[in-house]
Amino acid sequence: MTDQAERCFAEVLEAEPDNNYALVGMGDLERKRKNFDAAIVYYRRCLEHFPENNYALFGLAESYRSTKQYNRAVEVWEKYLKHDSENVTVLTRVADAYRKARVFDRSRELYQQVLEIEKDNNYALIGLGHLHYDFHDYQSALYFWERMYEKSGEGVDIRVLTSLGNCHRKMKTFSDGVRYFEQALEREPYNFFALYGLADCYRGMQQPERSLDYWQRILETDPNNKVILTRIGDAYRAMNELVQAEDYYRRALNVQYDSYAILGLAIIHRKNKQHDDAITALENLLESEPENGRAALELAGCYEEQRRVPEALAVLSRYAQRARNPGRTVHRRIAELKSRM
Repeated sequence: MTDQAERCFAEVLEAEPDNNYALVGMGDLERKRKNFDAAIVYYRRCLEHFPENNYALFGLAESYRSTKQYNRAVEVWEKYLKHDSENVTVLTRVADAYRKARVFDRSRELYQQVLEIEKDNNYALIGLGHLHYDFHDYQSALYFWERMYEKSGEGVDIRVLTSLGNCHRKMKTFSDGVRYFEQALEREPYNFFALYGLADCYRGMQQPERSLDYWQRILETDPNNKVILTRIGDAYRAMNELVQAEDYYRRALNVQYDSYAILGLAIIHRKNKQHDDAITALENLLESEPENGRAALELAGCYEEQRRVPEALAVLSRYAQRARNPGRTVHRRIAELKSRM
C-alpha cells in the first residue's frame, strides 16, 4: 500500500511540484519509514508555499522531535498552536519538547494547560512528574505520579510504580520506596528498575544482606554489568566478607575500569593493614578524579594510621582547595589533624 501511495504522490508532484497534499503525503510516508531527514525536506517544501498547513507543521515538528532536535520541534509546535491552541495531543508534545530542551517554566505551563482542558490527562501528569524529577524537585514529582497511581489503581503503568519508588530513593525515604518497587516486581520479577531500586533502598537502609539478593538477581540476566558487580562488592564489604568483596571488585575491573571498584579495593587494603597498596591505589584515583572526597578521606586515613599526620593534612587541604563543596567532614578532619601538629 505504501509503495502504491508513493507512486501516486510522485505522479502528482511531477505534474504539480507544489501540491500540498502530495508533499505532506510523501513526508508522512518517509516519517513512517523513519527516514526523518527526507520527511523534513518534504514538509519544509510544503510550508514554503503553504506556511499555515497544520499537517505539514505537525509532521515537521514530529520529525524534529524524533531526531532529538527539540529546540526546532518547539519552534514548529508553537506555530501549530496558533491555529489549534486546545489540541491536547499537541500541547503535551510541545510540553515534552520544552522539557527535553530543559525550559522548565514553559513546559510546566503547557502541561498545566492540558490539565485545565482534561483534568487527569495521563500524559500531562506523567510529563509533570518527569519535569520536576529532572529538576530534582522530587516532592512535586511524587505528587503528580501519586495522582496517576490513585487514578489508575492496580492497573497503573509499571513505570509509574518505579518512578514513585525512585522519588523516595532520591529523597532517602527508602522504606516508602520499597513498597512501590515490590509492586512492580510482582508484575515483572526481573524488571531492572524495580530490582535496582529495591537493592539501592536496602543499601540506603544499611541492610546490605537484603540488597545483595536483588543485585544478584540483576546479575543473573546481565552478568557483565560492572556497576552491579561493584555494588555486590560494596554489599559484601559492608558485611565484612572481604574475600568475596574483593572478588567482585576485580570482576568489575575485568569488564572495564571503574573508580568505585578501585575505591572498594583500596578500602579493603586499608582494612587489611596493607597501607602501601591502598595509598598507591588512592593516589592514582585522586590523580584522575581530584574531587573524589571519599578517596581523599581514605587516603588521609591511611597516612594517619601510619602516623604520617602532615601528609594526611596535605591530602585533605589539597582536596578542600579543589572541591566546590568539600563538606563538613573534611573541614572537621582538617581541624583535628591541625590540632595534632
